[in-house]
Amino acid sequence: MADTISAPELKQTLDQFVVIDVREQDELANGTIDGSTHMPLGLAIRNAKQGKIDDLKEKKICTFCASGYRANIAADELAKA
Repeated sequence: MADTISAPELKQTLDQFVVIDVREQDELANGTIDGSTHMPLGLAIRNAKQGKIDDLKEKKICTFCASGYRANIAADELAKA
C-alpha cells in the first residue's frame, strides 16, 4: 500500500510532488488541485505498464481521487513501473 499524505501536508509541500488526478473527466467539475495532471486510472495503469511515466519520476508522485480507492491503485501501479 502507498504512503498517505493529508491535504494540509500536501499543500505545504506541493512543490515536492507531481500530483496526478486519477478521477474521470466528468468528476473534474467538482474541483481539482492547481498544477495537477489529469490521468484517469485506466490511463495511469496503461502508462505505468508501458513505461511512459519516467518523466514524472523527477519528484515524488501523489495520486488522488474522490475517495482514495483509485488513487491507491494508481499509486501501487506507478510504484511498480
